[in-house]
Amino acid sequence: MSDELETAVAKFLNDYKRAMTEYEKGYADADATLSVVDSHVDELREAQE
Repeated sequence: MSDELETAVAKFLNDYKRAMTEYEKGYADADATLSVVDSHVDELREAQE
């Protein structure tokens, strides 16, 4: 795995965990949480290419 992809995966996992924690605590609604996750998936796709 390239360094760029490895960095993107690590960032995704950290940001995903943070988004889910905020959702579980009631700080964000489901739509906002999915939006955050979707944006990070897009970043992963870009890093893969």
